[in-house]
Amino acid sequence: MFRTCRDLGLPTVAVYSEADRDAPWLRYADEAYLLGGAAPAESYLNTERIVEVIEQSGARSVHPGYGFLSENADFAQAMTDASVTWIGPPPQSIVKMGDKLSAREAAKAAECPLVPGMMEPTDDAEEVKAFAAEHGYPLIIKAAYGGGGRGMKVVNADNELQEALDSAQREAVAAFGRGEVYVERYLGRPRHIEIQVLADTHGTTLYLGDRDCSTQRRHQKLIEEAPAPGLSDAVRAAMGASAVRVSEQVGYTGAGTCEYLYDPATASSPGAGDGDFYFLEMNTRLQVEHPVTEQVTGMDLVEWQLRIAAGEALPLTQDDVELTGHSIEARINAENVGMGFVPSPGLITGWRAPSGPGVRVDGVGEAGWEIPRSYDSLIAKLITTGSDREQARRRMVRALTELEIEGVPTTVDFFRVAFEHDDFITANTATISVEKEWDLSGIPVAPMPGAAEDDDVPAQEVTVEVGGKRLAVTVRGLAAAAAPAPSTAKRKRGSSGSGGAAASGDDLAAPMQGTIVKVAVEEGATVEEGDLVVVLEAMKMENAIKAHKAGTVTALPVEAGAVVNSGDVLATIADA
Repeated sequence: MFRTCRDLGLPTVAVYSEADRDAPWLRYADEAYLLGGAAPAESYLNTERIVEVIEQSGARSVHPGYGFLSENADFAQAMTDASVTWIGPPPQSIVKMGDKLSAREAAKAAECPLVPGMMEPTDDAEEVKAFAAEHGYPLIIKAAYGGGGRGMKVVNADNELQEALDSAQREAVAAFGRGEVYVERYLGRPRHIEIQVLADTHGTTLYLGDRDCSTQRRHQKLIEEAPAPGLSDAVRAAMGASAVRVSEQVGYTGAGTCEYLYDPATASSPGAGDGDFYFLEMNTRLQVEHPVTEQVTGMDLVEWQLRIAAGEALPLTQDDVELTGHSIEARINAENVGMGFVPSPGLITGWRAPSGPGVRVDGVGEAGWEIPRSYDSLIAKLITTGSDREQARRRMVRALTELEIEGVPTTVDFFRVAFEHDDFITANTATISVEKEWDLSGIPVAPMPGAAEDDDVPAQEVTVEVGGKRLAVTVRGLAAAAAPAPSTAKRKRGSSGSGGAAASGDDLAAPMQGTIVKVAVEEGATVEEGDLVVVLEAMKMENAIKAHKAGTVTALPVEAGAVVNSGDVLATIADA
């Protein structure tokens, strides 16, 4: 967004939390202001403080970015009330589509096909069981006000229901401030297809092709590509028309994305691409994967967000939209793939981005930046484009050999396998491929990162705030002013605190830094291997930490709310 504004000659103002004080992206803005502490409620969710910054800086418009308040109708209304231009859809459109259940109602009114599911929220496990009895397992619990894979849990049997329901509600409250959930039938092996929508305030609504986002883990996307491979022209047109109808149904303006599940099993023949599809939801914002659409349409979607918010009309009709070539995006996340994609925030000690024909890198990664644990694990997006899908794929393989990231484990380890996998090469991936079908055992557990050590740094750039405004100064000879706060949990015996998640002997160790949100056992309890012991929240995702062996819990040095480091002992389990 900052780059687009600079291209247009528009000055920019950034906001940040204490955890993001040294974030590289702040340098792209002309000014930056501190909002508050690392906790989202103290910073990125603090509407009153954001309004103060608007008044202090003289900003005349607000772009909400990807997350936090980007799909919050109250925030959109607050921006309008503050007499600034809101670069997004009308608040009433966000209300209709921000709640997945009201979005289903809007889609039904627009005659869009829907996955069988509830039309009302629930917190009652018995009600969910009744739904399962009617529609069968598996089913999926979803946060009604969520997105990005958070607050989503797949359930395969009655005995999994209560824990999944509780976990989905906790994640929903933590990420979105609301805990309502609902239930849908879970399709066996679907593909995840998106339609990019762009609508002005003059009555024109267009769809800018489609994207395939089927390569996922924890319901969060790892790979996106445009156009989606292997769909028939009839299905593409039907999905696009469906997205336009539901967008118009809710009075949408600006950039948005309608998401669908496509079921290849219902196609007339294998690979025919003419199977059934179902409306899932609408993201009332710009999405992380928008660059692949930009690459094949030649349109800067951020620029059009700005122009539409300024009242400009789209100079196109649907017939004018043309797609050229193929584009693929790999999300570079700070995650340890060998440990099941667990978040791995820490200090980036080395960074070299790829370049060359058809290569684009969007992101904030650079050497010397310590990735905060408080937010999402995404640090960059690698996009490659070619004249066709195979050229784009080969360019991705080449770009990954050039990309160097040191100091933290990343999903690059996964991508070097994924883009050479037969399923990806033949466009046979589904939403379950990564977690249920692919053998990733050959990807080793990477060493977990440690915190930055600045005692030996002779010169440092230090960020200070003057009247809430960010300023950077260089200080020479600065030693560490303060040590990190001690963890509330005991250190794993024999561990440096920066090792992996492997449990040793009787001790069950934390696989990552995070916050304990639930302790599922008591001291003295007998557990079986694989039983849930604690739930650890890290980078806005809950992680179930399970017993590494059968036995008796003889020590439980953590409690809900405790902050632990990688390698800290969560429980000691002695042989029965």
